[in-house]
Amino acid sequence: MPEFETDKAAGAPKPRRLFYYNAGFLRQRQVRRIISLAGYELRLGKPGAEDLIAVWGRSPYAARGEAVARATGAGLMRVEDAFLRSLFPGRAGEAPLGLMIDSRGGVHFDATIPSDIENLLANHPLDDTALLDRARGTMARLREAHLSKYFAFDPDMPPPDPGYVLVIDQTRGDASVTHGQADANTFREMLYYAQEDNPGARILIKTHPETEQGFRKGYFGPEDTSGRMTLFTGAVSPWALFEGAIAVYTVSSQMGFEAMLAGHRPVVFGQPFYAGWGLSDDRNPHPLPRRGRNLTRAQLFAAAMILHPTWYDPCTDRLCELEEAIASAEARAREWREDRHGWAGEGIRLWKRRPFQRFFGRHKAMVFREKPGDGRRRMVWGSAGKAGDVVRVEDGFLRSKGLGAELIPPLSLVCDDLGVYYDPTRESRLERLIAERAQLRPDQEDRARRLIARLVSERVNKYNLGGSAPALPKGHRILVPGQVEDDASIRLGAGEISTNLALLQVARAANPQAVIVYKPHPDVEAGLRDGAIDAGGLADMVLEQADALALLDEVDEVWTMTSLLGFEALLRGVSVTVTGAPFYAGWGLTRDRGDVPPRRTARPALEGLVHAALIDYPRYFDPVSGLPCPVETAVERLATGEIPHPGPANRLLSKLQGVFAGFAPLWR
Repeated sequence: MPEFETDKAAGAPKPRRLFYYNAGFLRQRQVRRIISLAGYELRLGKPGAEDLIAVWGRSPYAARGEAVARATGAGLMRVEDAFLRSLFPGRAGEAPLGLMIDSRGGVHFDATIPSDIENLLANHPLDDTALLDRARGTMARLREAHLSKYFAFDPDMPPPDPGYVLVIDQTRGDASVTHGQADANTFREMLYYAQEDNPGARILIKTHPETEQGFRKGYFGPEDTSGRMTLFTGAVSPWALFEGAIAVYTVSSQMGFEAMLAGHRPVVFGQPFYAGWGLSDDRNPHPLPRRGRNLTRAQLFAAAMILHPTWYDPCTDRLCELEEAIASAEARAREWREDRHGWAGEGIRLWKRRPFQRFFGRHKAMVFREKPGDGRRRMVWGSAGKAGDVVRVEDGFLRSKGLGAELIPPLSLVCDDLGVYYDPTRESRLERLIAERAQLRPDQEDRARRLIARLVSERVNKYNLGGSAPALPKGHRILVPGQVEDDASIRLGAGEISTNLALLQVARAANPQAVIVYKPHPDVEAGLRDGAIDAGGLADMVLEQADALALLDEVDEVWTMTSLLGFEALLRGVSVTVTGAPFYAGWGLTRDRGDVPPRRTARPALEGLVHAALIDYPRYFDPVSGLPCPVETAVERLATGEIPHPGPANRLLSKLQGVFAGFAPLWR
């Protein structure tokens, strides 16, 4: 970060003036924004000796800024993309998630002069336990999410059969090659030694993404394929390629760095930032005496990915830590990987189609018809339609500020390719995720724990209706939440006790001396759904318009059929008894009186359940930026209320929906 001057009049830090002579800084709005947030004021004109000049890496236009710096005595600052950039290369028009801002005038790929990242690697202690734990956690997270500098990969695309030597191509004439003490002959030498060192092994030449997309040529082409050498252009994740490789050869590609993180000791023929630290087999004939320190992978990663880059969150428009940048990348990658072939929505009501288009149609517009026949995936709402090759969609567990029945668009939706979370009669994708999260890495456990704490402290739940809770009588207080009785979660998952009255009766019978508080469902209170009952003979209090979260602060226990309020009670440390089989039952976290599926044998901690249900399973959409986002952004929007709210037309449509609820064809 820069050293700020002080604006005495305002009493606030004054940005450092940063002059530029490259139109790229003018055109790339997000790059300008990151630089501004980092404390610099981009300007045109003539700098003074106390000012800085920005140039982009070692681009052909950098010479302009370099010349002005020599003439004026101004300092030189080089800017480059960080190592987790975007779905596609910059030439495809995507903005970066982070920048490498080098105040020394160096750049990470230029081994001829010192750079900030080299200084960190050579001189920073890199011995802080918390820092190295963060490094190990984020390394694992990148691998699990199949994230690289560019991450438009298909994790389901099968890699080649294992047992090959991976040779990494780069774009011809790239600055990382020419300033990494390499040229075209270096690539020929690399290919020769890949064969010589590994007699009889298959040689797989991986082309660069910019070459695959036709932006720039590489050093290898079809003419280099013969015998045991093949050219590989598939959109396979580098992490999958590393798993099948017996050796990795590179000149200066970032994939060499990632190969290290995957456990390889790459053979390196150039002089990239990651060479010379004891983690690679360095074949360049020009050793660097500045790099004489042996580092661990976690230390190398900590400097290159945590300490040096300036990361940016495009949803909240602020600088952030690496973990937040990874969360943004995960959301974008998931959106592209799931949506790029397009969706055909079946049974999607008219009012939902615009929100669905925003959720799922950024890369290819959705269509709303059955059997489109053009390679699109099929999507149906909830449990409607027939089983088969179809993805079922439902509201997520952190939905909106207001009721879905009032036609308020959701911030989260869940997509399930196996079943649907509220139908225990068959396995759902959520069930698998919960079982997989029975064991969490420390970073995953920490993220889930922080999410729980934020949900509790910010009083965020599914609908976020607000309200208050009256004083409750003394005694053992049990909250019984009413539900919509014709809801699919009741029809499919409630079991023998499937009405609000029956639930109250069994709760009272089991707890004759308790103070039972009955809370009707908000949709029922609003007159939009079925489930109204006379609870006066069984409940000590019937609380309409009360805040469910406020009630959870006052009660000792919750009894429910399948209500999400049971899950929200678990988050707040309240004991939960379940008579049905909701997604959170059967894992050892609830008292189960119903028939839960015997397949739920895993025993995750609460953090594992939360990670699966709120981080892994849903997709989130930020209504402010219009971008896919992680759960933390959705929680921030719900907590602050910074959400566009539908107008009178939606409220009128919600009333019409109630009137015509029985005429499904009108709405589908």
